[in-house]
Amino acid sequence: MVVSSRTDTIRKRPVPEVKPRVIETEKITINLGLIDLGQVDLLVQEGFYSNRTDLIRTAIRNQLAAHAEVLRQTVARRTLVLGLQEFSKHDLEALRKSGTKLRVQVLGLVRIADDVSPALARDTIQSISVLGAFHASAAVKAALAGRIN
Repeated sequence: MVVSSRTDTIRKRPVPEVKPRVIETEKITINLGLIDLGQVDLLVQEGFYSNRTDLIRTAIRNQLAAHAEVLRQTVARRTLVLGLQEFSKHDLEALRKSGTKLRVQVLGLVRIADDVSPALARDTIQSISVLGAFHASAAVKAALAGRIN
């Protein structure tokens, strides 16, 4: 047996900036009847879908596609922001300075930065209506509790 040793030179490299992960999915829980669940499992076993999640996700997408026009009209009528709406401390401080209050209406994800204080959020956000997910610190959520629909 031959044993060799090697010494590597450690090079200093700039550390890449770590960017926060954008959450692309949200976990939900559903209740199915036993017969429905059995049929789902049968389709998975027969190879129509790779797993339960694949079937459920496909079924949801098919329903959304079937109702696409109604969804489009409703988003336009309600003037909803579609997708991700983020608010930084800088954004909200500028709003406070201008005396403007937000009425946030989003279909997707609303994210308020972790460095936003409860007082700043309370001073600048009049109401929040989210069809999807709302990510903010527990303190900010508590400060806005009466304004979240």
